[in-house]
Amino acid sequence: MFAKIHAVAQQVGQIVVGKETQIRQSLVCLLAGGHLLIEDVPGVGKTTLAHALAISLGLQFNRLQFTSDLLPADVVGISIFDREKNGFVFHPGPVFTQVLLADEINRATPKAQSALLEAMEERQVTADGVTRDLPVPFFVIATQNPTHQVGTFPLPESQLDRFLMCLSLGYPDAAAERALLMGDDRRSMLKSLPLAMQPAELLAARHALRQIHAAPALIDYLQALAQASRQNGMFAEGMSPRAAIALLQAARAWAALEGRNHVIPEDVQAVLVPVCAHRLRPVKAAGGTVLASRDLLLQLMKSVGV
Repeated sequence: MFAKIHAVAQQVGQIVVGKETQIRQSLVCLLAGGHLLIEDVPGVGKTTLAHALAISLGLQFNRLQFTSDLLPADVVGISIFDREKNGFVFHPGPVFTQVLLADEINRATPKAQSALLEAMEERQVTADGVTRDLPVPFFVIATQNPTHQVGTFPLPESQLDRFLMCLSLGYPDAAAERALLMGDDRRSMLKSLPLAMQPAELLAARHALRQIHAAPALIDYLQALAQASRQNGMFAEGMSPRAAIALLQAARAWAALEGRNHVIPEDVQAVLVPVCAHRLRPVKAAGGTVLASRDLLLQLMKSVGV
């Protein structure tokens, strides 16, 4: 079952070249049932990664460009009066899909950003007093530009906490960039991507993830990491219980892709930074950047014994 995930990773790796680790982490996030935030400069392949994942998994895909004039109704939908029916008819917005690419989410105002909160947490949307369920699976991949760029509205902590993982693609190395320059156009390659995994198989893999065993000793290690983040003075606030649960779920998914039916400390360490860096704000780092959080998390990991 989990072998199909490896096939998806290999196929996406043909489109997004030289980013095997980030592709694997993205699939871990999807397998664990979370949402993904990708923070990086424009033009490094964030949109291409999202589109390639959706096609390879056979999932419905919508892209929504977040801009400063975006309204919540542009995200969730709006009711329009229908003369023939003599009543208002709800027209679903782009959020009613299986994979939603919220492109440059921090270009929109906080009011527009908040339109995704209920959808990401409850997998439902309430509009005009009516609650409507979203498709299953529902996966948000949001991209954001670095906060120092002009015209950005930083995501509040409450919304950052909705994302299971935060990644950065970074610039490609020389070999990968050469392959991009000399190879076919990535957009044309996307059109010819075959289906690598059925949506039903993805849901079955998510269900099987519950059988990945986490021993009491492993839970002790995870709790020690959480307590250290709260008590060592590095961060303004430590890991929340929701962050600890997310860390365990991501570690289970990582263990499954490694071919094991149990979690080991190395699985927790492999996903610690992408799961927790965007949730923790350094006390002394300038601006509380995610990069500084990553460095401090690596220090934290070394300080807590297994």
